[in-house]
Amino acid sequence: MAVSDTQKIDYLWKKLGYGISKTDTNSNKKAPNESIASPLLLRGDRVWKQASSIPATMPGSSSGVVTVYATSAPSECTADGTSTANRTWKTGLTDWIPPEIGSTYNVKVYIHTSSDAENASSGGDQVFALGSGNDDEYFFDYQSGVLNFIGSDLPDGINFSGKSVYISGARYSGLFGVGADVNNATFTGNTTITRAILTNVLGTEYGGTGLDTFTTNGVMIGANTSSIGFSTGSSGQVFQIAANGTPSFSVLDGGTFS
Repeated sequence: MAVSDTQKIDYLWKKLGYGISKTDTNSNKKAPNESIASPLLLRGDRVWKQASSIPATMPGSSSGVVTVYATSAPSECTADGTSTANRTWKTGLTDWIPPEIGSTYNVKVYIHTSSDAENASSGGDQVFALGSGNDDEYFFDYQSGVLNFIGSDLPDGINFSGKSVYISGARYSGLFGVGADVNNATFTGNTTITRAILTNVLGTEYGGTGLDTFTTNGVMIGANTSSIGFSTGSSGQVFQIAANGTPSFSVLDGGTFS
């Protein structure tokens, strides 16, 4: 015998609403009386590390950590062959930015001739989350990028033959993870760094050499106030300072020394 919808709803109510495990039926144990904690899993590898960089208003084109699928270039979905015909459509793309960031991130959905994304918004039929009054609503899962016509019926008056569903919206394309983002970070106090891998050489203004190579057998000198150079010599030469203060290797000539 299948699990009843009542039991499924009770499980979701306790899990999502209270963060606890369901240990009995609702009639025997109400949600506030359950006691075993069961918080939702928050995967560290899927945390939007740069979420603070997402603007409150969806930009007109891709920028920063936001990849935009404009109405002129929406994402074409493929039908889910494991579901009832035309009931579910997959973008194949995850991490769509939800309207909790801002209302302009609400996706726009069009049904139009397949392989004709550029004309989907102008020549296709736009459908809406609330449907058209004929139990033909849809629900878009922003995490998985999957659209499901969740109402009892498919969109009213739409012939899906030779057509696809198109999604216009925006996706998060920044870094993931829970570690600190150290771009342009300032450390104060005692900081231990076990290993630092630099993309570019460390300039002299930051305590580095500004160099990615060294001269074999060269003596490192200050070329000027902000860069480092090398001076080399040959057998018998000595390191000397010229009259203008420039150091170099040369032969020590005769003369009077004191």
